[in-house]
Amino acid sequence: MSTASESRTPAPGQLTFVAPRRAKPARHLADLTMAERKAVVAELGEKPFRADQLSRHYFEKLNGDPALMTDLPAAAREKFATALFPTLLTPVRELTTDRGTTRKTLWRLFDGALVESVLMRYSDRTTICVSSQAGCGMNCPFCATGQAGLTRNMSTAEIVEQVVAGARALAAGDVPGGPGRISNVVFMGMGEPMANYKAVIGAVRRLVEPAPDGLGISARGVTVSTVGLVPAIGKLAEEGLPVTLALSLHAPDDELRDTLVPINTRWKVAEVLDAAWKYAAKTKRRVSIEYALIKDINDQEWRADLLGKLIRNKLVHVNLIPLNPTPGSKWTASRPEDEEAFVRRLEFHGVPVTVRDTRGREIDGACGQLAAAE
Repeated sequence: MSTASESRTPAPGQLTFVAPRRAKPARHLADLTMAERKAVVAELGEKPFRADQLSRHYFEKLNGDPALMTDLPAAAREKFATALFPTLLTPVRELTTDRGTTRKTLWRLFDGALVESVLMRYSDRTTICVSSQAGCGMNCPFCATGQAGLTRNMSTAEIVEQVVAGARALAAGDVPGGPGRISNVVFMGMGEPMANYKAVIGAVRRLVEPAPDGLGISARGVTVSTVGLVPAIGKLAEEGLPVTLALSLHAPDDELRDTLVPINTRWKVAEVLDAAWKYAAKTKRRVSIEYALIKDINDQEWRADLLGKLIRNKLVHVNLIPLNPTPGSKWTASRPEDEEAFVRRLEFHGVPVTVRDTRGREIDGACGQLAAAE
């Protein structure tokens, strides 16, 4: 059986846009639109309204086991279990920190590939960070996922199942703070979402469509991250989905970004930012600029000034991320005084900026740390 660790470690700067060909996961209810669910139900010899029942069980009651759907005929339950509810994710290990309010789960997919998701409960919201690929082909040298290479794309349902699993844990009161709901989903786990565009857009639609079609999470609570696949950003702007676009920039100049974010050798800083501004103009949604502060690499005040000049007076917000440690990395987080100076320079240019909470760092669950190691 293949595992995530069998993906080839890419050469420095090497990009992988096309995922290796592997067997696909079985079809799941969450892969399908309501019309497609009705068609499958009809093919199974059942009345189309059963699709509505199945969808309410899964998306409203968070029940993915037809054996427990007692309002369905027993014979139909067996058919539905086989045709629409295969096991897609199997939990391997769960690690917690922050008194149990931050939970990282390692999942094994049907083919042995490994991915991780991270659930973070705050006083005013609960966010789940999901993976869209097993591994990643973008090869950013400071990211543990990128250094592992790309194993395969995930299916729409494999992505959605991470959210449903988190929603179940919250609803059951398994996370300290009492029963709750997921309010935010961020595509900032393993993988480059825009390199698995079709499945990710399918997952976003399942997340934001109201029940019984989907989970009914506000589109404004969904963030899709990218290192800067310009054509895909343009496509996303036309989807009619007012999700937040998060652009992992990490350097304002092409010379450094070519090294830190190898996709920059394909689409330069000016092109990526232009695509981001067009996205903001189309969706009226503020773009989030993600910037990992790396000691003596990209944290100089002159780079803060350059960044500020590039993005001032735009519909934008900067998330500064103290670099999280990864095994074997030669880089580390900026000094506190350099971080503070970087913030001051951006504020001087009138750019809204915050320093991200490094939740999950102790369990290798923070930004850039997801390596899916058993």
